[in-house]
Amino acid sequence: MARQPAKEDSLLRMQKELKRAKEKDQKTVRWIMVIDQAKCAGCHACTVACAAENKLPPGVIYRPVTEHEFGQFPNVRRSFQPRPCMQCDNPPCVTVCPVTATYKNAQGVTVIDYARCIGCRYCLAACPYGARTSDFAEWHAKGVPTLRSVTAGGDWAAAGYEEKPAAEYSKTWDPRSDRNSPVGNARKCHFCLHRLAVGMLPACVTTCVGRATYFGDRNDPKALVRELIGSPRVMRLKEEMGTKPAVYYLV
Repeated sequence: MARQPAKEDSLLRMQKELKRAKEKDQKTVRWIMVIDQAKCAGCHACTVACAAENKLPPGVIYRPVTEHEFGQFPNVRRSFQPRPCMQCDNPPCVTVCPVTATYKNAQGVTVIDYARCIGCRYCLAACPYGARTSDFAEWHAKGVPTLRSVTAGGDWAAAGYEEKPAAEYSKTWDPRSDRNSPVGNARKCHFCLHRLAVGMLPACVTTCVGRATYFGDRNDPKALVRELIGSPRVMRLKEEMGTKPAVYYLV
């Protein structure tokens, strides 16, 4: 019996496809994400990885995972649905921003210019997916006792995480304070643009335990995501609103 060749790991394939996309004219690249709910185990590894990658404070979550329960006891089952920003082709959050701080970049990702954002939160109300949060200058280490003799004190936690500058949008943001952005601004998932810029996949993709999250260029006919969105299992959230999300689900 002929031996079947080993199937290439999806992460390795997506990494190669990312390199190929980086070599193209960037105006022709269209980033999309595909999430296979049948593979999602609800471990929240993507949520934690996203928070660590972007140094997110309390109350700011870019990639929550919602849980749904179906059936009646004893025939009960649960499903999990990661909910990043949908990176809509027709985003309501862009049209309501009074200072044009929110806009779409050349690759179709909806981004926020923290320097222009005035914190009005109109975009939070306009987003039909609840994908935006506001940074109210909260600290994880607030109220944690200072225990200098061990590695669990509040001062150690702040210095090791919260006081380090974040790298969102390929910029080095100053340590958190009431006067420094992104404190006071609207915040959201941005497909880890700072990682894409240096040839790395988004943090949520690389940390997904079940290989349930896929990422790539929709305009690449050989891309894995292009294959997946052709599946009869594919759907997008609230398509009836005309937002045209760039995040697809396999259900």
